[in-house]
Amino acid sequence: MKRILLLVSAAVCALLAVVAQVALRGARPASAPAMTEGALAAFGGIRSIIAEVVWFRADRLQDEGRYVELAQLASTLSYLEPHTPEVWSYAAWNLAYNISIMMPTYEDRWRWVYAAICLIRDKGLVLNPTESELYRELAWLFELKLGTTLDMASPVYREKWREAVEDVARRNAWEELRMDRRVMDEVSKAYGMADVADPLYSAVYWAHIGRVVARSKDDVAFLNEIIRQSRAIYRRSHRGELDRSEH
Repeated sequence: MKRILLLVSAAVCALLAVVAQVALRGARPASAPAMTEGALAAFGGIRSIIAEVVWFRADRLQDEGRYVELAQLASTLSYLEPHTPEVWSYAAWNLAYNISIMMPTYEDRWRWVYAAICLIRDKGLVLNPTESELYRELAWLFELKLGTTLDMASPVYREKWREAVEDVARRNAWEELRMDRRVMDEVSKAYGMADVADPLYSAVYWAHIGRVVARSKDDVAFLNEIIRQSRAIYRRSHRGELDRSEH
């Protein structure tokens, strides 16, 4: 058992060295996990053991409330298991819900919430474009964290998001948000949502795409519920505008 533990520890140290080197390059972060595939392959069957050890450590850190360390460890997991949706969901949830609330100001909270959005959208979904779980998590983030009042800082989140979207709209640079103009037109027409800078619009947008790739009835039902709830909240907040448009 001691020999196994020493072997695993050595492998983890070697892995962290590889991850650190790739992180320092930083040229193409979205493809970084793929860049380490060759290096990780050298670990052979022990790679799964390393992942189990890291998951075990992550659970311990969560139980102890050491969320910042957990965020760093989640980054290692994303290199070990880049095509496992739960890795990205786990890491994003920690950023948006655990670390963000520890921040002293609402603006600081927003940085962590936005980091969670970017993690799933720009990395997780790039590597796993057909995983409905990631679309669900991203849509859920937009609805729950930005679109409702459950977080006291949500007005600041909505303001920051609107600024970002309006800037992209002025430059017609939707690819920065990984949004497709044709799909956006689809969403606006199908769900009666014209305000693309409203985070609830993004919730529906990502749930709409996720529904297309969903492989289970449960996933489809969950995504449909996000769309239903987000539309209802959107209609309440835009009631005056919708009444005028109907006339």
